[in-house]
Amino acid sequence: MMFWIVAALLTLGASLAVLLPLAGRSKGDSAGNEHDLEVYRDQLSELDRDMARGLIAPSDAEQARAEIARRIIRAGSSDDRSVSGLRFAASGRILGGMAVLAIPLISWGLYAVIGSPDLPSQPLRERLAQSPADSSVDELIARAEGHLAANPQDGRGWDVLAPVYLRLGRFDEAATAYRNAIRLEGSTAAREAGLGEAITDAGEGIVSSDAQRAFERALKLEPMQPKASFYLATALVQDGKMTEAAKAWEAMLALLPGDSPWRGPTEQALAETRKRLAEVGPQKPSVGPTQTEIDAAASMSQTDRNAMIETMVAGLDEKLRENPNDPEGWMRLVRSYLVLGKKDDARAAFNRGLAALGASSEDGRKFAGFAATLGLSATE
Repeated sequence: MMFWIVAALLTLGASLAVLLPLAGRSKGDSAGNEHDLEVYRDQLSELDRDMARGLIAPSDAEQARAEIARRIIRAGSSDDRSVSGLRFAASGRILGGMAVLAIPLISWGLYAVIGSPDLPSQPLRERLAQSPADSSVDELIARAEGHLAANPQDGRGWDVLAPVYLRLGRFDEAATAYRNAIRLEGSTAAREAGLGEAITDAGEGIVSSDAQRAFERALKLEPMQPKASFYLATALVQDGKMTEAAKAWEAMLALLPGDSPWRGPTEQALAETRKRLAEVGPQKPSVGPTQTEIDAAASMSQTDRNAMIETMVAGLDEKLRENPNDPEGWMRLVRSYLVLGKKDDARAAFNRGLAALGASSEDGRKFAGFAATLGLSATE
């Protein structure tokens, strides 16, 4: 009942807002014409009195009478047009009023037939209490989050919610959920691989040392875990170790079942790696910090890590100044910055390296291709 009362009041207000202007009548033109005619009649009477007293010549009086008559005729014609306009406006107001009244009547009738005016309102709390089969994905997630907020030690709940977060692109929340599931339910290959994937996606595709450790734990629990193997091979590519990456792809393909969904991505990655190896030829030893040093820096305190980074970068920068024609050295420098979360420094190093190698040279193209796998492009 309250719905119909509110709807009626809103409809009435909207209708009055349209009808009231239509109900007004403009009388200004008609009143003005009547006044002009009265003035012209008075002028004729005054003209007759002047003639009777001999104040005006008969010929002049006749001309004045003719002019006043012409004015009376024009005023009468204008009055006729005003009357016609008023009649037309009245007809328009009637049609407009009928249209304004017809719209709410028709819409109310349709809603009464196809709508659900008796359906009670459903606040979020009531929607979350309904059957899961009748809930949307967002409502199910909200229900799970509400449950975990009240029961944070429910490891099974975290385990269910973590891959959902991952599929929805909520990578930081997915990583937190995976960590809680591992802490409460124990470590499994699927949970560790999922954690590594969430960390990698949250880092814009960079397989950091934290992600690598998660993937390595997954492989210890399940040596043929495809997701962990794939991302660890990707880490080799990002580290500039193309030959080792190709061997990792080959070993992975030898173990994957024929119907595995990982075969396609792995074959594509191997083909791309072989293509890049063929373009650049045998890899030269690179300079700069090793992966072990990078991992050690990532696990240090902030102060110690900053000091170690400054030392590594200073040493690598000095070597690259002496020998700037070293694409592997530039790759390791860029990779080091990204693993440590310094994307601006990585981009600056990339631009310097590309300028030193030459964007159109073979080494320059190799370096640009490597940077592209890390999310950097020459246009930046």
